[in-house]
Order: sequence, then C-alpha cells, then structure tokens
Amino acid sequence: MKYFTQRKKFQGGTSVKERAPGLPDDESGLVTRAAWMHYVGGMTQGEVARRLNLNSAKTHRLIARASREGLVRVFVDGDVADCVRLEEALRARYGLDMVQVAPDLGETDLPLRALGFAGASYLRGLLERPQTRIIGVGHGRTLASVVHRLPRTASAHVKFVSLLGGLTRKFSASPFDVIHLLAERTGAEAYLMPVPLYANTAADRSVLVGQLGVVTVLGLARQADLLIVGIGEARPSGSLVQSGMVREDEVVELERTGVVSEVLGHFLDAQGRAVETELSARSISFPFKDLAHKNVVAIAGGESKVVAIRAALEGGFLKGLITDEATATALVGDGPGAGLGNKSGAKRR
Repeated sequence: MKYFTQRKKFQGGTSVKERAPGLPDDESGLVTRAAWMHYVGGMTQGEVARRLNLNSAKTHRLIARASREGLVRVFVDGDVADCVRLEEALRARYGLDMVQVAPDLGETDLPLRALGFAGASYLRGLLERPQTRIIGVGHGRTLASVVHRLPRTASAHVKFVSLLGGLTRKFSASPFDVIHLLAERTGAEAYLMPVPLYANTAADRSVLVGQLGVVTVLGLARQADLLIVGIGEARPSGSLVQSGMVREDEVVELERTGVVSEVLGHFLDAQGRAVETELSARSISFPFKDLAHKNVVAIAGGESKVVAIRAALEGGFLKGLITDEATATALVGDGPGAGLGNKSGAKRR
C-alpha cells in the first residue's frame, strides 16, 4: 500500500494498485484490505467477512473486484487509509524519517506474517538500488521471518554484515541466523561475527573483540549504509532466553534494574537510555553510542513488545520503523509504558 509511505510494492503473493480507475474513494481502502487479508493473510472469504463485519456476498464482491480491476498480481500496492494515518502519526510523534505500517492480519502473538511481508518488501527495494552497498543486520524471530519471505534475488553489489555475535548455546536457535539466510537468498557477500553475543566475562570480551575476524566485521558495520535491527523484550519469555543467549535469572535481574527493551544486545530503560549492567559489559555488538550516527531501521511488533518498542523510539536513535497496525495504534496512544522510568538508579551510558 503505500501502506508504507515510501514503498508501494509489497512482496508476498498479491498486488494491489494505489487505486484502479473508477474505483470509488469510499470503497478503495476496503477492497485493498479484503484483498490483503485473503491473498496475503491466507484467510477464507468467510473469515474476511467476519473480520470486516460484512456479509459474505459483499466480501466476495470486494475480492472479485480486486481481481477484475487488475489490482491483484504479485505484489500488494494499495493504500489502507488507517495505516497511512498511523504512519504519519508515528513519524510526527517520534521524528522518524520512514514508517511502514502493515495491515492487521489478526495474528495473536508476534505478527510475524505481517512484519515478514512488510520487511521483505522494504529489503527487496533496498537491494534494487545500485547505491545500496553495505547493510548491517541484527537477528531474531522477526528478522528471520523477513528473510524467509524475501524472494531469491541476485545482489552481488551488496554486502551484509552482522551487527552482533551470533553463536548461541542452543543449536535449535540457528534458524534465527539472519546472515546465513540472507547469503542463501541473495548470493551477496555476508559477514558473520563469529563470537557469542555475550562473553563469559568482561575480560573474555576484551580478548574476543580484539580478534581479527571480529575487528573486520565491526569495521565493515561502521561503513554500513543502513542498519536493520529487531527489538527484544527484557523478560524470560523473550528471544534472548529462548535462544539460549542468556539465562533466565540474568533477564530477571535486568527487569529488576528497570530494563524494558533490548536492541542489538544493549538494554534500555523506558526513556530509551542505555542501562549499564553486568551483562551489557560482556556484550559483543555494534556500539550503542554509535547508533545515533547511523541510519537505523527497526522491524518489530506485537502486543508484548509495545513497551520495548516505545522505549527504543524514545531513545531517538531510530530513523525508521516497520511495524503492524495493532502495535502502531498502541504506540500513538498512551498505552502501557508511557511515563515509566528507571527507578533503580542503575548506571546509564
């Protein structure tokens, strides 16, 4: 849609043009939404009817019209007015350069399908630009979902570089290794940081970051045109614990010190300020202090992550955000996390 203010194409099985000639203004958004839910969301026409509170006959007519008017192809290109309004509100509230809001597909946990398609569309657009040379990437479930939905695209002119250590304690976490997936999908050069995200001790970290491979990768990351990151929760149910990168008791301690968000292994309080902890002193990742000088785009969403995403936005280092409709609605309101602060007195960077 221009659901996304800067990209009109949306990778993922369907395409909806901005507005077909003769399509009434008061129905174009509904046609786009119905097409999105049916073709991208995989919903039956009955499910679409229930979600939009329409009768089955009108739902069938909307979806049929999307095909008849030539709106449905390989991408989804139309405007969903609600998403556009949310994009403008987020841009104004947080001073962002780029915002893309994917329509709600009714996902009950992490909106991986919506974010995956939105992020894949954005990334595909970057790969089509000859001026794109180096892209730094984080990892996690959301970014892995993005890459899984990225079509195979020859991108020999691009280099991908990991922004943080990628070794985990659990082999089962390997599907979240976004760098390997990107190399496979694009044939581009991809540079992995061959160390864990957190060293055993601060002294071990000093040794690891001095290794030639790590120095090379961090140096390349500093040259990146763009950094694409996820946003994590500082709680036992978050991906840091689930992937085995940290222990549950370590995350409980983070919560105690007022941490509500994690970006590239760095921990933030509700105002988006980095909090120094014993764990962060062992992190091997792109330096937090350097994020303010880079073009950083986060791809994140989900009810459980609203507080974490808001904290990252409050930090002021994000230049762009790709999120889903429900999360965007919460972020522009005064939902959970507004006004919260770090009451523990923990040292901040």
